[in-house]
Amino acid sequence: MTSRRLRVLIQHLPPESATMTALRNAMSPEELAEHADEGEPEKGRWSQTEQLLALIADRAARLEHITLLANSSKGSKKPKPPEPVRRPGTQPPKAKPKPSSAGTEWLFQMINGAA
Repeated sequence: MTSRRLRVLIQHLPPESATMTALRNAMSPEELAEHADEGEPEKGRWSQTEQLLALIADRAARLEHITLLANSSKGSKKPKPPEPVRRPGTQPPKAKPKPSSAGTEWLFQMINGAA
């Protein structure tokens, strides 16, 4: 088999194949964004079927969360909202920074017009 034939075979693998997943996981975030912008979904995204399955899983988890909130007692601790299924090419969600006491005091003064 020639190297050209091997390259063509690899390039035309389905996006969910182990080889394409390994290649995608080895890419930097900049490369993934570039492929997404160039319209090459097989190099940076899941297939349409996988996107729909992930969306269904996210919606089912959200419905479960809402059901738990609606049926929990008032004094009980509320469960955390579910994390969405990670898609290829996306970074894990960043933790939200907690505001400092000086920042909250400044915001309070700005809201109340005492700046």
